[in-house]
Amino acid sequence: MEELYHCLNRGVDKRTIFTDNRDRARFVHDLYEFNDDRPAFNAGRGFSGKPDPMIDFVSQSSERGVALVDIHAWCLMGNHYHLLLSEAKEGGVSLFLRKLNVGYARYFNDRHRRQGTLFQGRTKKIHISSDAHFLHILHYIHLNPLDFLKGSEDWRSLRVKSAKQALSHLMQYRWSSYLDYCGRKNFPSILTTGLFRDVFGNYGSVLSSYLKDIELSDVKPYLLE
Repeated sequence: MEELYHCLNRGVDKRTIFTDNRDRARFVHDLYEFNDDRPAFNAGRGFSGKPDPMIDFVSQSSERGVALVDIHAWCLMGNHYHLLLSEAKEGGVSLFLRKLNVGYARYFNDRHRRQGTLFQGRTKKIHISSDAHFLHILHYIHLNPLDFLKGSEDWRSLRVKSAKQALSHLMQYRWSSYLDYCGRKNFPSILTTGLFRDVFGNYGSVLSSYLKDIELSDVKPYLLE
């Protein structure tokens, strides 16, 4: 199994770091732009900030260095982000996260006319060291947007009000890698899906079954044998 790291960071004092779709689109652009072993000059070059879900970052830059990481999953929330990374180059995870955080903070402070630290500290890196953790981590990252859905906020405690409603919500939430895993092109240029596709096959069906099991778990005690 590849050495995988669940990486997460949040705004200082839990402040919002993605205020609108322009901020979110910029961060996704940076996931592509800073995944490069070359020094990061003019990272915003040629980027309009328009959150086009079909944007192809590859066409924006004809010259690329060596990728630092493979991005296996990602999700943007209001005051934090989640990334699932493996190294494509030695030391790549640390270098990529440093470039990403510094670059995005410079953009954010400039746009929102603020100064000072944006993130609460160094990005937390959790090594995926067991098979159980490996099989769960993709679901965990992709289910985070359920925090915004009334009735499904307790998904971490294995409770959702409606699996159908939860799946619909996830399919409408563009700021994660879930859509690309389900075959609906969103930001495919930044993502490496092969590792988990080999494991799960049809990922959309797998996550659907998982949510239906959670929904059923609430009523199981009342079902007749």
